[in-house]
Order: sequence, then C-alpha cells, then structure tokens
Amino acid sequence: MKKFPCIRLLFFIFLMNFAHTGVSQNRIVVHADQPGAKIDKAIYGQFAEHLGHCIYGGIYVGENSEIPNIKGFRSDVVAALKDLSVPLVRWPGGCFADTYHWKDGIGPKSERPSIVNVHWGGVTEDNSFGTHEFLDFCELIGADAYINLNVGSGTIREAAEWIEYVTSSNESPMTKLRKQNGREKPWNVKYWAVGNETWGCGGNMRPEYYADIYRNYSSFMRAPGIFKIASGANVEDYKWTEVLMREAGRMMNGLSLHYYTVPNNWQKKGSATDFDEAKWFVTLQKTLKMEELVTKHSAIMDQFDPKKRVGLLVDEWGCWYDVEPGTNPGFLYQQNSLRDALVAGINLNIFNNHADRVRMSNIAQMINVLQSVILTKDKEIVLTPTYYVFKMYKVHQDATALPVEIKCNQYTFGSQSIDAVNCSASVKNGVVSITLCNLDPNQSQEISFDVPGFNLSKVSGKIVTANKINAYNDFGKKEEVSLADFNGAKINKGKIETVLPSKSVVLIQLQ
Repeated sequence: MKKFPCIRLLFFIFLMNFAHTGVSQNRIVVHADQPGAKIDKAIYGQFAEHLGHCIYGGIYVGENSEIPNIKGFRSDVVAALKDLSVPLVRWPGGCFADTYHWKDGIGPKSERPSIVNVHWGGVTEDNSFGTHEFLDFCELIGADAYINLNVGSGTIREAAEWIEYVTSSNESPMTKLRKQNGREKPWNVKYWAVGNETWGCGGNMRPEYYADIYRNYSSFMRAPGIFKIASGANVEDYKWTEVLMREAGRMMNGLSLHYYTVPNNWQKKGSATDFDEAKWFVTLQKTLKMEELVTKHSAIMDQFDPKKRVGLLVDEWGCWYDVEPGTNPGFLYQQNSLRDALVAGINLNIFNNHADRVRMSNIAQMINVLQSVILTKDKEIVLTPTYYVFKMYKVHQDATALPVEIKCNQYTFGSQSIDAVNCSASVKNGVVSITLCNLDPNQSQEISFDVPGFNLSKVSGKIVTANKINAYNDFGKKEEVSLADFNGAKINKGKIETVLPSKSVVLIQLQ
C-alpha cells in the first residue's frame, strides 16, 4: 500500500513533463461561432510605381515588342496576375506621383512629352504608359484601379480634371478629350488618394498643414461614390494620425500607413539572399511590428471614428533590402526568398485579423521592385515565393474573418524570443480557411485546433516552404519555392491536429 503514492507521484511527473511539450503549448481556437468583419479583397492589393522596371519591361513592353504581349502588356505577366486574382492596383506612385502630370500621359504616344524620373534613377521616360494604359491594364487583369493624385507639384484643378476625365459621363471639355483619345465610356475608378507621403517626398509637410491641403482637395473631388484617401503616417508617427483624424476625418474614407521591414538600417539594409539565421530572426521580428502599428493607429482612429467608417490602408509595405549587385541603385531591384514568403504571410495574417479597420493594403511592389510577386528579364518570368503566398491567401478575399485565439511556443534566438506561430482565419461559402506561419526555421510545430460552431467533415491544405531559409526562384533554374499540397492535417475527435514544418506558410481548409 505504501508504494501507491510513489506511483501516483511518477504519474504526476509524467503528466507535467507532457504538459511542457509543443503539443500542449500550441493550441488554436478558431471561433466559427463568432464571425467578425468582412476581409475586404483590397487587402490583397498590389502597388505599381514608375520605378525601375516595374512598368516598362515589367508590365508594359509596347505592341511592337518581340516579347509576347496583349496591346503592349506582357502576356505572361497578365496571365500570372489573373491567376493571382489581383483585386486592386495602386498607381502611379509612390514618390513618382507627386512629379506626375497626367495630361502628359494621354493622347497619341508620339506626341506625349517625356519626363525625367527624378526620384528613381534619373532616367527619361516617354510617357507611353499613362492613364489609358493603366486603366486598360486593370481591366485586362480584372483589378480595380487606385490612382494617386499629384499634390506635391500639382494643383487642385489638375486633380479635379483628372477625376472628371476618368469618371464622368457628362458633356464637358474633359470627357470630350477622353473620347477624342479613344475611350467613349468612363472608367469606374473608386479609389483616389490626395498625395503620397506628404510628410516626406510628397512635400515635407506638417500634419496641420497637410490636413488643410487635404480638406481643400477633397472639396473638389466631386465624382459620386469615390473613396477619398488621405496621405497617412510614416510608421509610428501617431501625432500625424491624430491631427488628420481630428481635422479632416469627416472628409475622408481612408487614411494610409507606410511601413517597410528593413533588417539592418536604411544605410546598409542587408542582402535579399545572402543572410544567416540572425538576419532571418530580426527580419521576422521587425515584420511583427506591423501588429503594434495597426493596433495603435486604429486606437487613435477609434477616438474620432468609433463606428470605423474610415479605413486604415497600409498602401506600402514589404521588405526593403540592398539592391542586387550590378543593378541600378535607383531601380530597387532585389531577389525574393523564402524569408519574404514568411514576411508576406505574417503581414496578411495581421491585416486579416484587423479587418474591422484595415480595408486595403498594397505590397511594394508588383514587379521587379522591392518585395515583388513577379520578376522579369527579357522574355523570362519568375514567380517569387511572395507570389505563391498571395496565391494561397486569395481564399480570404471578401471572406468573413473569424476570431482566433492562439497559445504557442516561442522561437528564441540568442536572448530574444517571438511567437513561433502566426495565424488568421476566415469563412466563405461554407469553407473555413486557416493560414499559418511557422517562423521557426529549425523546429516543426505540433498544433491542435478547436473550431467551435463548425461541423468538421473534411480537411485539406497547401504549403509554401523549402529546404533552406534563403531559397529563391531564379531565371533559367528549377523553382526552389512554390505552392504544394499539404496533407499533414487530420480530424481527430472533433479537433484538427497538424504538424507545421519549420519555416513554412500553410493553408488549412475545413469543410
């Protein structure tokens, strides 16, 4: 009889040891019984600026190019973007927007004046890609258009006439000009922004000054049904958000936010592909700052807009590294590795989880610039790891966000730790989609899911991963990172159990 306490003690120790394994620590509850906000498809938007080879050579090569094209637009790029279900494209910038005068980019191409791109490389552009080309491109890939007005060097009249030229069906000098240039019917362009980075390259303004400028411009943006966007804060400039919401919030529909993940510093950012685990860790750690930024800016907006009428638009985000050796420093061309796939997954999960306030995001940029989804070189095309994450996550577009509770292991490097697992979830057409990132490059993560309010009958999945943290896809080589089926999730007694491979982005769908 005296041996039983000892046996009970050993059993208790066994239970305590089991409780400290990854199985018990990685627990996720997806509340299908508590549906949240709609995840606006615009959260999966892209950004195309006149920068490097994003436009010329990336999107547009001209009708006489030897590269296969549709009215001058690269056929391979069009097909890839349609497969991605790109919902929205922001154009013409960026910093370029505030030196761009739209009337230079309409009419016969042979008569359009050239422009020197003073922000990006000092190259001369012939303006062959202008308003008509951009809007035709958006129609071709099935995306909405988001146009950035020139405030830094433009005028209110110039902005108002651009809106009229694009959207009006009335008889007027601007609509007559549009028809002369070959477009009878107006385009349905909803999104219009008043300047870009007005705290910096867009005019170096104070928030109080820009608030007045915004109010002035907004007063003359009279097209019905348009979505007016104010130039918002740089990273954690919370005063900017406070002033804009207080002074002009009632006249806007959206307020932008810009944040780039820079592993080192702005002088020496680090390589896109030549990095170790220390750089992997700090890159993901800095990416997670987006959660703090969105939360704090949203809290300020809540003070002035408790009904969340004004959207927070993260219309520039992504990784910014040193340019690839031998390329023009002003073109911002960088490769794209598995690390970038994790960065994309983390950010998109954050935006999904804040869908009540975040209504749009635009990764910078779409092709050949910064964290691109596509790279091109002459007739060749590369789909990057980031591309495959966007393809995986498109299931969230216009779905209903589901609240997620997560208790997970820590990924520790040196003396610092971050959550090993990042997650968001949604439901659409009776299917629950859960997207997860395992930030740990060394350890897999065992996870148990509860999904209250949903009857489980079937589970399937997709995965983006690779053997190395710096794996990437390159021209003329077999892809190292792509989208594959994931069969590692199963239903067990009403729960989902899975093992996330290290350094992976995973989609699990439940029916």
